[in-house]
Amino acid sequence: MSESVTAATDAATVRFLDADGAFAPSAAAEPYRELVDGLTDEQLEEFYRDMAVIRAFDVQATNLQRQGQLALWPPSFGQEAAQVGSARAARAQDHLFPSYREHVVTRIRGVDPLDIIRLMRGLTHGGWDPTDPKNGNTHIYTLVLGAQTLHATGFGMGLVFDGRCGTGDPERDEAVIVYYGDGASSQGDVHEAMVFAASYRAPEVFFLQNNQWAISVPVATQSPAPLYKRGEGYGMPSIPIDGNDVLASYAVTRVALDEARAGQGPRAIEAMTYRMGAHTTSDDPTKYRTSAEEESWRRRDPLVRMKAFLQAKGASDAFFADVDAESQALADDVRTRTNALGGVDADAMFAHVYSEPHPLVDEQRRWLADYEASFEGGAA
Repeated sequence: MSESVTAATDAATVRFLDADGAFAPSAAAEPYRELVDGLTDEQLEEFYRDMAVIRAFDVQATNLQRQGQLALWPPSFGQEAAQVGSARAARAQDHLFPSYREHVVTRIRGVDPLDIIRLMRGLTHGGWDPTDPKNGNTHIYTLVLGAQTLHATGFGMGLVFDGRCGTGDPERDEAVIVYYGDGASSQGDVHEAMVFAASYRAPEVFFLQNNQWAISVPVATQSPAPLYKRGEGYGMPSIPIDGNDVLASYAVTRVALDEARAGQGPRAIEAMTYRMGAHTTSDDPTKYRTSAEEESWRRRDPLVRMKAFLQAKGASDAFFADVDAESQALADDVRTRTNALGGVDADAMFAHVYSEPHPLVDEQRRWLADYEASFEGGAA
């Protein structure tokens, strides 16, 4: 990406906290200043707690995968601020469509973190029931890149058809937010979703986490222009934010969701962040990233930034100690419960292939049972 393009993006970027955690709103942040000024100390501390606790979970899950307890793990390390701010901006009636590393989004909405573990262990096809009220209208992870944008747009169109948005009642109107990455933004599914969302004025926020790398492909290879411009091409207001600034993420997403919910059509947000860990535990980022690049982003760590901001506001050592204790408790609990999960029932492979009974599936189930029974000590 050229220097002129980068400079133009920086000028348009909404940011409240600088890299050192000082409160220094950018010019583009001023329209959102009132929302941030209205946050209480309790809310600000909640943002930090969300980020710190989920990082402890993330580290524990990575360790569990390395020890053979999980088949795969996609770290969210470094992207916590973008996710926390956006999730906290949503109302209870809103529907959230994650990709596969929005761990803190799901936890904020009520999903048990162990349900993500179960998915990555291969014990379930979905992880959790999105229709269960305790899961806060959080739809299941989508490992097929970009497909969740189609799901979200279809759901948003349904809200329009059913008159569940744009009625003028902010307590009842609903909106949709969908999470995807810079790599997924190059998928045709994302662009098709934007076409339909714009055409039907779906109450949808496209939340792009630009973590700079689509596995090993840098974002500069994917697009010579800022990715938020793609949303503008479909006629939707599109805003770049500092994705490592939880305040910017909260304020911009809050406004975008309110506008979408009120019937003003879809919006797009590009959160500039960085995947500080590997793409997944099957990836080795040292093969394509430099240590200098990683260090430059480490200095912009969203947790370090928010902690410095809270300390400057007078947050106590006791508060941070309490957060550390909660983080450790969650990590320990996840390890204990993961070790107790056991294996998968082989019959589960056949349970949800078709909605109705199918003779081929029945035949395959019988074959597997006979095959296992053929071994000494196998099932009868």
